[in-house]
Amino acid sequence: MRIPFSFPATGSKPFDLAGFGLNSIDLLTVVAEFPKSNSKQRLQRFARMPGGQIGTAMVVAARLGCKARYIGSFGDDEFGALARASLEREGVDISAARTVPGSTNQFAVVIVDARTGERTVLWDRHPDLSMAPEDVPQEAVTSGRMLIVDCHETGAATQAASYARAADIPTVIDVEKVRPGISALLQNIDAIVAAQEFPTALTGYEDPGRAIEAMGREFGAALVTVTLGEEGSLSWCRGREIHTPGFRVDCVDSTGAGDVFRGALAAACLDEPDGEIDDALAFANAAAALNCRALGARAAIPSREEVEQLLTTKPLF
Repeated sequence: MRIPFSFPATGSKPFDLAGFGLNSIDLLTVVAEFPKSNSKQRLQRFARMPGGQIGTAMVVAARLGCKARYIGSFGDDEFGALARASLEREGVDISAARTVPGSTNQFAVVIVDARTGERTVLWDRHPDLSMAPEDVPQEAVTSGRMLIVDCHETGAATQAASYARAADIPTVIDVEKVRPGISALLQNIDAIVAAQEFPTALTGYEDPGRAIEAMGREFGAALVTVTLGEEGSLSWCRGREIHTPGFRVDCVDSTGAGDVFRGALAAACLDEPDGEIDDALAFANAAAALNCRALGARAAIPSREEVEQLLTTKPLF
């Protein structure tokens, strides 16, 4: 099945991919086992690294050859400076992002279980970083040939996606939680990429295939995908269900794997707009798996060559 999106012509926009949403600084801690209540244990490792759903997706796209732009809010503290610098180093444009005076940047404490690589995230976000719909810069969110948003601020994300839809720019969402206004947001999305628990939480259907089909039909999305960790992903694309297996890697930390999946899926679709959606989904699964090789959301983001090598040499689950 062909990729179900139509893109503005190459060169018609200043960017390939624009992203509207969150950035973060992650304080990563590796522990021998997940801590029990009222217990103590020594950390195996601690690191301070950049992350955040849309910030990470933009870095992925840039490393895979896309011209990427990030739109969002930074704090004016040390973490904000680190977050800005991390995107600029990767060639991601941040000229349309804002720095909010007197605010602290979003940050998260990420607890990684050394036995499995699974992580637990505890986060904090200063209220002044929030954007209302009227704060969304229309020119910026329509400056790419594709737009990706997250679901944290549903009103602002809905406005951004509406601007893109009116400009015939395909939209992708990173959605993980049922929030007020989520249905209005999803009505403006062409590719819904959901965390594992979201489709059932939204639709009430326990079977993930039935849940994503219901979402596709209700919201008119051309593609609905649920990420399944090491099992890969399950998608519904215009009446067809697609299971894309996961890849075998030595998992150190799963932080950021979903963000990498979304950025890589967008990059694959932009790179081969007349290609097969099955190939784009396999590419995204491979990129997400490779990102689990090291600690942090971005430490192991792969190159295109690494992804292509995994696609041809590594067995699937």
